[in-house]
Amino acid sequence: QVQLVESGGGLAQPGGSLRLSCAASGFTFDSYAMKWVRQAPGKGLEWVSGIDTDGRDTYYADSVKGRFTISRDNDNNKLYLQMNSLKPEDTARYYCLGGSEQSPPWDFNDHDYWGQGTQVTVSS
Repeated sequence: QVQLVESGGGLAQPGGSLRLSCAASGFTFDSYAMKWVRQAPGKGLEWVSGIDTDGRDTYYADSVKGRFTISRDNDNNKLYLQMNSLKPEDTARYYCLGGSEQSPPWDFNDHDYWGQGTQVTVSS
């Protein structure tokens, strides 16, 4: 019943931009911290960004701080990740996560709901 559906991935040139979206349903969206996690080819899962329930506090990995912006629209149960100044190192599959009170926005664990992901490729 819980669903998280990512969209907006694709190809971008270095220095370009993409906006990822995540549509959530089946749970009380505004009671959950939300996050983005990515997995690059041949590498493990990497936490990218998180946001608290009302969107007041945001958190970023050092590798994306200043380039990415996380936001949420609680009226429409949507999460976003605006990605600017993209680098080849950003190439990965990006997953949207919803965290209960057992999973804070600055991390992820077994208590999170996961989406299927959307692929981002940054290449010239």
